[in-house]
Amino acid sequence: MTFDIITLFPEMFKGPFDESIIKRAQDKGLVKINLHNLRKWAIDKRGTVDDRPYGGGVGMILRTEPIFNALQKIFDLKFSISSEFSISQFSKPKKAKVILTDPRGKKFNQKMAREFSKLDQLIIISGHYEGIDERVREYLVDEAVSVGDYVLTGGEIPAMVIIDAVTRLVPGVLEKEEATRIESFSEENSLEYPQYTRPENFQGWKVPEVLLSGNHAEIAKWRESKNH
Repeated sequence: MTFDIITLFPEMFKGPFDESIIKRAQDKGLVKINLHNLRKWAIDKRGTVDDRPYGGGVGMILRTEPIFNALQKIFDLKFSISSEFSISQFSKPKKAKVILTDPRGKKFNQKMAREFSKLDQLIIISGHYEGIDERVREYLVDEAVSVGDYVLTGGEIPAMVIIDAVTRLVPGVLEKEEATRIESFSEENSLEYPQYTRPENFQGWKVPEVLLSGNHAEIAKWRESKNH
């Protein structure tokens, strides 16, 4: 699976993507992550990618043209921004999707992560500053996605969250793939049962007796009772 991230701050991704499961997934060739610095498609030599909002207001808004041109490059297309356009004109591969990290987007969850993991390509536009020109949302993306009801400095961390959640669901990434079927949110609104390991007793804090009983039916019943 290929991830393409359009961002103003590609250096932010180096630490999280160079460790643990995501690094192993890349090393195995199961996942490829491409970082695209939006300033490469700036409108002038000063690297301008934003401007003041029409109607006034605080902060700067990311312009449409650099994002459009970045998507053209990713999909290797040759048509002019002067023509009327929409996401359908990109003639994306069937199993590709363009998403925008946006607080007004659909709330990201495990079901969405599973849907994304079935794609061949996921392109993520990382929002920043005060926002993105609304025409990007209207014409250039398939879906806007939010990772929660709070404010972050930009869309880079949400992009990391989405890629982390999706990568572990890509077949072959985890050594024990059943781990993704029996875990929190594997079913809607469910949380995984509590887990314990050695020692049985630490500082008087004991493992529940049922887990030491060897009675698998009772253990299964206990675990079911602890799922939320």
